[in-house]
Amino acid sequence: MNLRSSWVAETGQTREDTRLTQIGATNPLNPVQVRSGILPGSYDGKYRLSGFWMNNASAMSATVSEGRAVIQGDISQGAYPVTLPASEVVTFAPGNAQYNRVDLVVLKIYDKLYEGTSNEAVIEILQGVPEQSPKAPPVPARSLPLYQVTVPAGASAGNGGIPWATALKDLRTTVSSVGGILPVEGPIQPGAYPGQYQDTPDAQLQRWDGGKWVAYPQAIGGVVPNSVSASTQGTYTGQYRDGAGGRLERWTGSAWAPAFPGPYFNDTVDDGYTTSTAWVDTLTNRTGSLSLTFVAPASRQAILTFGSRIQLVGTGSGVGFMSVKVMQGTTVHRDNGDGWGVVCQSPGNVSVSTTQRLHTLTAGATYTVTAYYRTTNTALQAWFNNTFLHVVPQH
Repeated sequence: MNLRSSWVAETGQTREDTRLTQIGATNPLNPVQVRSGILPGSYDGKYRLSGFWMNNASAMSATVSEGRAVIQGDISQGAYPVTLPASEVVTFAPGNAQYNRVDLVVLKIYDKLYEGTSNEAVIEILQGVPEQSPKAPPVPARSLPLYQVTVPAGASAGNGGIPWATALKDLRTTVSSVGGILPVEGPIQPGAYPGQYQDTPDAQLQRWDGGKWVAYPQAIGGVVPNSVSASTQGTYTGQYRDGAGGRLERWTGSAWAPAFPGPYFNDTVDDGYTTSTAWVDTLTNRTGSLSLTFVAPASRQAILTFGSRIQLVGTGSGVGFMSVKVMQGTTVHRDNGDGWGVVCQSPGNVSVSTTQRLHTLTAGATYTVTAYYRTTNTALQAWFNNTFLHVVPQH
């Protein structure tokens, strides 16, 4: 067995053993114990973790690559550094005739002070129980799990063996020295002290605040980068992130929303007319009303522009008006009226519009703007076309 360990064997530990296993990686788990795990790194620097990587060597055998690790014993037993300086081949038993099983590959420390009769470090295959819904065996004391391997029913060297591409489940976890940034592989574990850092698989730097991992940009009030998963929730109301398409977004306390919402626009090119002298929001020959909703900004102000192409058809004189009503829910913020509206007094097509300021809005509230129309002469048809509404919040 090539696996080397320090301070396990009663006799025979060489200077080479000691040099190989002094790894200096003790990432605290609590005041006394350290986290078990594998030292990160790869030969070309492209991968977080290549130590103790496992791939197929033959139908029923796998090669475990070289690597270094720390295995924590019980609270009074200390930590065991181990090193595999050259790759090791492990062989799996043939599959059960009827059921699949799940085996567990571990780094295991045997210390006869606490268990058994030997002092050694080994790479060991723990066979699972063949059953209809197989599970991996539990991880024993002073062990670090590397892989789960599903061994199909009937698998053997003579009939194709283990389907390595789908049979392996990587269980390896990393460890770093005190104060080091931990490159996370496998399940995310709680931190050991406030101020500890880790780098997640989606490239998010996180800090342990004493109860949870907090993304580093969140902790300092910075903008959460676009590389962070879109499903990640904010940490506090008012936090910003670089959203999809470069849009700056703000955490409302329950969802990410545009930091600077708007502008808002709605229009229609359908012709419609009215002969009503009272304000109406629907026109003959046009389906439905024209409206838009907007969210009031913190400034409580917005610029409103609306307009239409208006034509009067019929006999006699009169005027065609377009105005808008602004509502917050069922409350009228500003009613329609001639004084607010655009006006046309011509049998020819005239394009008219106006720009006005909405003020004393309630910040964060949703408002609805609806177009209304009327004429001053029931003998005249007031036609409206190319009608539009435009609201620009003032941030």
